[in-house]
Amino acid sequence: MGLKASVESEIKNAMLARDKDRLRALRAIKSLILLEETKEGAGAELSKEDEMKLLTKAAKQRKDSADIYKQQNREDLYAVEMAELEIIGEFLPKQLTEEELVAELKAIISESGASGAKDMGKVMGLASKALAGKADGKAISMKVKELLS
Repeated sequence: MGLKASVESEIKNAMLARDKDRLRALRAIKSLILLEETKEGAGAELSKEDEMKLLTKAAKQRKDSADIYKQQNREDLYAVEMAELEIIGEFLPKQLTEEELVAELKAIISESGASGAKDMGKVMGLASKALAGKADGKAISMKVKELLS
């Protein structure tokens, strides 16, 4: 079952359960999917890769907003963003732990033959594709920089 079908099924369940918070987050995801599908030049169906990019972007936006709300002592808005982030996370693959991330990156570095900081771009390109949705881009970048130095 694709992401769109999964989200629609969850929307029905949330409606039946009268879970307004979950329903709001799921409708936001569905809206993003529909916008992406109807975008000029897009195909009728989203690929798995496009779905992951969409969900990752939505999760990052929620996390950034939550951080801002936390800094401004807006606990009410912070709670809303964190709840939506948690629901979006249900559709994302399990996030790698730091140890798993380092192991994956070491494998990518040895596979690409990178030897120093000058090869960071090559490694980041491979790592971004391989770890899409499994790890945050900032975390990947920091670890690659650390491993190549």
